[in-house]
Amino acid sequence: MIKDLMDEFVTRYETEDFIKDDPVQFPHRYKKAEDIEIAGFIASIFAYGNRKAFIGKLNQLFALMGESPYEYIINGRFELNGFNYRFMKENDIAAILEVLHKLYLKDGGLAGLFAHAVQSEDLMQYVCDYFYKNVSEKAGDGFYFAIPNPSKGGAMKRMWMFLRWMVRKSAVDLGVWKFMTPADLCIPMDVHVARISRELGILKRNSNDKKAVTELTAFLRTLDPQDPIKYDFALFGYGVNNK
Repeated sequence: MIKDLMDEFVTRYETEDFIKDDPVQFPHRYKKAEDIEIAGFIASIFAYGNRKAFIGKLNQLFALMGESPYEYIINGRFELNGFNYRFMKENDIAAILEVLHKLYLKDGGLAGLFAHAVQSEDLMQYVCDYFYKNVSEKAGDGFYFAIPNPSKGGAMKRMWMFLRWMVRKSAVDLGVWKFMTPADLCIPMDVHVARISRELGILKRNSNDKKAVTELTAFLRTLDPQDPIKYDFALFGYGVNNK
């Protein structure tokens, strides 16, 4: 049965050993909730392309931030010294940090933003609209790559991955936010997850988009309605074992 296979892979891969090679390692460095959520948000938006490359870049960025990402954001002095990553240039990264600065000074931080977003008609659109409304004119295309517009129908993989880290509590995920439950989450769908899901016959849609996320998440909820996104680890494990 597919559920037995998926449960086996969850047990095998949702362990502390998973953390060291994954961007979730960055929020795990901190104890304070604000540091965890800021580190998680920043790590998630950099999580594209070559894994070794973006983890190396994140190590550089967090070294610039010092001991507390929260204090760095609150202080508002973003001297990035030419720091960039692929599509995201220095001005794009600075623009994201400046929106976070306003968010934490005036609007309740990431937890406050997402807590309000949960009550809206479209969680992802609400969050992204906040960034769009508050971004400076100096932001370029890299800003909008980092914070993509959900209205375009994309999978929003990195944002759902961030929410998995913040909402689920497990050996890997940190579970610092209580205003959502794991049952509310959607699968963080990338090319790998989509391909494996099609190989298993649990995803029929050909495009890796919002509708595919909805379809796959609906199937995973039939396996575990309370915690469907734990199967993110199963899909990862299946891919590792069937290369």
